[in-house]
Amino acid sequence: MFKNTGHADLPLHGGTVPKWLADRMMQMGTLIVESIIENYGKKEVLVRLSDPLWFQSLGAVMGMDWHSSGITTSVMYALKRGINSRAREFGLCICGGRGKYSRRTPDELKFLADATGLDGDKLINSSKLVAKVDSTAVQDGFQLYMHNFILSSEGDWTVVQQGMNVEKKTARRYHWSSENLRSFIETPHTGVTGENEGLILNLTANNADSTRKRILDFSKENPDRVIKEIQNVIKHDDNKIIVPNSELTTSANKIEIVPQRSIVMPSHHDVRAEDVNLKRLGAVLATAYESEPKDFESLLLTPGLGPRTLQSLTLVSEVIYGTPSRFTDPARFSFAHGGKDGHPFPVPIKIFDESIRVLHDSIEKSKLGYKDKSECIRRLHTTALEIERNCEPMADFEKTLERERKLSPQWGGRVEGKLPDYDKV
Repeated sequence: MFKNTGHADLPLHGGTVPKWLADRMMQMGTLIVESIIENYGKKEVLVRLSDPLWFQSLGAVMGMDWHSSGITTSVMYALKRGINSRAREFGLCICGGRGKYSRRTPDELKFLADATGLDGDKLINSSKLVAKVDSTAVQDGFQLYMHNFILSSEGDWTVVQQGMNVEKKTARRYHWSSENLRSFIETPHTGVTGENEGLILNLTANNADSTRKRILDFSKENPDRVIKEIQNVIKHDDNKIIVPNSELTTSANKIEIVPQRSIVMPSHHDVRAEDVNLKRLGAVLATAYESEPKDFESLLLTPGLGPRTLQSLTLVSEVIYGTPSRFTDPARFSFAHGGKDGHPFPVPIKIFDESIRVLHDSIEKSKLGYKDKSECIRRLHTTALEIERNCEPMADFEKTLERERKLSPQWGGRVEGKLPDYDKV
């Protein structure tokens, strides 16, 4: 049983991820996955990846542009590089990718099935059906161009795939999980929502069962008769099976809108106060800059570790230990390591490297039985939660941005291409 767990609508952005960022994204993403496995098990990694909001937050904390379509391909590429190199250790493997690599998914799944004894035919069929549902059964104007199938050694899986609407310059990322769905074609979408862009064809609704059967009958008919039927449908709009472009759940007579784990990202590049939960961000900054040093002694004993690195690690800690309700404002996580387009500020390379080093050190020591550092990273999140309960919403958002940009050279701030002119943003 499996289900569609939601989607994200993202503006299309050009450009590429520079190597200096791609390598760090791979390291940070892999360490976060490893930490989740250590704390919760590999199945939890699949659950997290099937959540559109958590996925967006992960990409932001990894230094990718907080809202662009490229966050999907760059995060999945980074995770595929990192996870697949340790597939036997993690018990996880990522198949597929973008363009021609997506078409290799069946071959990769067959290889994994032969090596592990899993049911290859079933996995391949699941992969194809998931792609077919989001490209054909629900015609929402997005043409799929990326398909990633994340598989565990137990046979559990998650799919992250993305489609493009060139005309509207938007992309839509779809998330699927191998849990809790009776069928691919009977109301699989528990989280399809987004900006209303008109009417779409939905053949997955319960009340479209007769339509599916009619289509099957058509496939056996003479082509001339089929063409005539189609012409009749075009003349009579009331014969079309169309529903508003929104999240789909069914009742006996209609399809209703029910909000869930999906997100629509704005078109603006800069991070604005309205994009962020200011109370949560304020708690993160208070944890980093106002906590007593003894609160994080085992981390602060790390040479060179200062409040700015604690700020990043607090947000990383939330990605690892936070509950689903914590990821409704993914832009907040860009305050860990910035973004390659310079928003909300350039990627602070020195801070990023410190975060990677501390997280790696905590995981390695934890494996040896020394859990002080890993517990300290967990405590960063719990401390921020405690502060958040009593603090007022952050009032100086612009001053925080100003400070980050002012200190950017000191922290090795880098962007893709030319640094943005913030006065004109």
